[in-house]
Amino acid sequence: MTSPASRDRYGSDVLRTDWTAPKNGRAVEMEADLGLVLEEVSTDWCGEVVAVDRDIDTVTLEDRRNQRRTFPLGPGFLLEGKPVILTRPTRLKTPAKPTRTASGSIAVHDAKARVARASRIFVEGRHDAELVEKVWGDDLRIEGVVVEYLGGVDDLSDHLRDFKPGPDRKVGVLVDHLVKGSKESRIASSIAHSAVGKHVLIVGHPFIDIWAAVKPARLGIERWPDVPRNIEWKHGVCQQLGWPHRNQTDIARAWKHILGGVRGFQDLDPALLGRVEELIDFVTN
Repeated sequence: MTSPASRDRYGSDVLRTDWTAPKNGRAVEMEADLGLVLEEVSTDWCGEVVAVDRDIDTVTLEDRRNQRRTFPLGPGFLLEGKPVILTRPTRLKTPAKPTRTASGSIAVHDAKARVARASRIFVEGRHDAELVEKVWGDDLRIEGVVVEYLGGVDDLSDHLRDFKPGPDRKVGVLVDHLVKGSKESRIASSIAHSAVGKHVLIVGHPFIDIWAAVKPARLGIERWPDVPRNIEWKHGVCQQLGWPHRNQTDIARAWKHILGGVRGFQDLDPALLGRVEELIDFVTN
C-alpha cells in the first residue's frame, strides 16, 4: 500500500500559494510615531524614533548608546522584523513636563518671566539667536535677560553707541569665529579698550558658523564636512550632505532640521556652552 507521503513526492502545489510574497511579509504603511523602535535595513541601524522633520521628510533614530542617525521617510524599515513604509505622523502627543530646562537647570514650571533687565545680550546671526533661545530661553526669561539679534559684528559699535552701556546697563556679546588675527577679534579688542569697555563683555566661539557648534552625531554624521574657502560654508555643507541647497529657503530648511536635532546643552560643543554661560553671568551679576 502506497503511503500519502510517497504519493505527494513533490509536496503541495506551489501555484496554490503566493510564491512571490517576501518571507517577512509585504511592507505596510505606518506613521513614524515617537517611541517606535525600528531597524533601517540598508545600515542595520536600530533605534527609537526621537524626531520627525516634516519639511524634509526625515526620521531620526536614537540607538541604545544615545547615538542618532537620520533617514528619509518611506520604505526600508523593519518593525519587530516586519517591513514597514514610514509616513508622517498625524497624531500629536503631549510630552510630560521636563524636570530640567534645556540648559540643564532645574525647571520652574508656570513661573512668570521676570521684568526685563536693562542689560542685554547681543548675538551675531539669526541662527545663533534661535539656538540660544532653544537651549537657554527658559533660564533667560526667569532672569529677565533679553537677547537681541545683530546683523553682523561690523554693526556692533553703532549698537553700543545707541544702547549706552553703563554699570546697570551691561552688554554681553556672542560673536562667531572669534579667533586671533580675525576681523572679529580686532573689533572686540577696540571696544574692550574704549570708554564703555568695562561694561561690555565680548566672547566668541571658534566655529566658522553656529551650525558647527551642534554635535554632528545628533544629525547622524561623523563630522561636519570640510568646505573649500571659495564656497559659502552653509551651501557647501548642504551640498556635501546631500541636502537641497539651491536658495535661501533650502538653507533655512536645513537649519530647521539641525535645530530640531538639539534637545539641550548635551547636544552642543562645550566651546559654545561656556561662552554663553559666561555672558549670562556677566549681565545678571
